[in-house]
Amino acid sequence: MKAQIERARGIAEDPARLRRIEARSEIIAARNIRVAERERVRREAIAREAAERAAAEAAEAAAQAARKAEEEVREARRVEQARRDAAAAAQREEALLAIRRAGRKKKKRKGH
Repeated sequence: MKAQIERARGIAEDPARLRRIEARSEIIAARNIRVAERERVRREAIAREAAERAAAEAAEAAAQAARKAEEEVREARRVEQARRDAAAAAQREEALLAIRRAGRKKKKRKGH
């Protein structure tokens, strides 16, 4: 305690020493401000990169979903076209069978 009082008295009685201590304190404070600013900039960059990465991933996921939806639409169209083609083929086959039946009945009526 007494040593601290003596030290404080020595500082107070030596203005040059007091200025050096104040200057050192200002240098330390300025350095701390610079360090804090660098850390803030670093954290902002990390947050920005994370946000950009998330946005890119979301955009890619949306693009994939759009491609998948387009492929599903194309597949549904292919299935519908195949169904129509099969229905048309069945109708043609039925028409041919009807023509053959009619021909057979005509032959029976003629007595052949």
